[in-house]
Amino acid sequence: MHNERTFREKIGLFLKGLAMGGANKVPGVSGGMVAFVMGFYEELIFTFQRVNLKACKLLFAGRVKSFVRYVNLEFLVLVMLGSTFSYFSISLILDYFLKKYELYVWSWFFGMIIGSIYYISKDFADWRSKNIVGMLIGVLVGLAISFMTPAKENDNLWFVFLCGIIGVSGMTLPGLSGSFILILLGNYVLLLVDSVNVLGNVIMQLISGNTDVLHDAVKVRYLKIIAVFTLGSAFGLVSISHILGYVLKRWHQLVTAIIIGFITGSLGIVWPWKKTIFKQEENVFLLDKKGNKIVENYERYFPDIYNEQTWISIGFIVFGILLILAIDFYGKKR
Repeated sequence: MHNERTFREKIGLFLKGLAMGGANKVPGVSGGMVAFVMGFYEELIFTFQRVNLKACKLLFAGRVKSFVRYVNLEFLVLVMLGSTFSYFSISLILDYFLKKYELYVWSWFFGMIIGSIYYISKDFADWRSKNIVGMLIGVLVGLAISFMTPAKENDNLWFVFLCGIIGVSGMTLPGLSGSFILILLGNYVLLLVDSVNVLGNVIMQLISGNTDVLHDAVKVRYLKIIAVFTLGSAFGLVSISHILGYVLKRWHQLVTAIIIGFITGSLGIVWPWKKTIFKQEENVFLLDKKGNKIVENYERYFPDIYNEQTWISIGFIVFGILLILAIDFYGKKR
């Protein structure tokens, strides 16, 4: 872990956090993969691993400097600040483009993931049989997840806590999209849209001096949901990082091979040419209790090669690949 960072490196970490936060919000894209490609994945895992009993003892004993060094606090704060800021900025821009130019955005993501697979695997030379098997298992698991059918929404607080643990996996497991997993669990809209909107509204009301909002039973319910989800995410972040930190030290090459396979398998999630299928009953869309159409699955199709949109989409795929190759080239030049 780094002890001293230049101002430029600090800005770089904040920007990497921005990219990771934006990726975590988008179903199909993994913040952990961004961390892996940008070269700070292992430091991220080992930093989260330092949030343990020893860190608590240092803090409660008043040894603040030792605590800051031990938990790599500067790195953690810069990355998490970037991720949080991204949630209210970059992710909103992404949401806009996903609504207006969905096909082109997914094409760009698809290209970047193809480029990322090359980026990660080009220097991996340990292709022993166990690593090849690990990679194939990663591919199969990634494909299996991408073709699962979404469940119904469930606001039981124990299930919401579990969603927090699983949903945060996108930050720690490259290729596994936490947002997409929440869609499969049926709680994406509840946890990443409705609850966040209510939280923002409550904060604005409190700032303006309106405390009556805390007596609104519906808003209080959403606040409980987002609080439990946040607790689950924090618990998952630390516990999964401890497990990953252990396996990375013991079986680094095998884990890397599985990650390469997993990211490859996850291409099925971000396949650009797909349409959302909503549950219907006698030609009427089924809605949840908040009026949202209930997602049943995603139907993938092959594009029409005579369609102008198809070639523009392919252009965005190539652009995504070239962008990753340019980052790789820039890294070598430095």
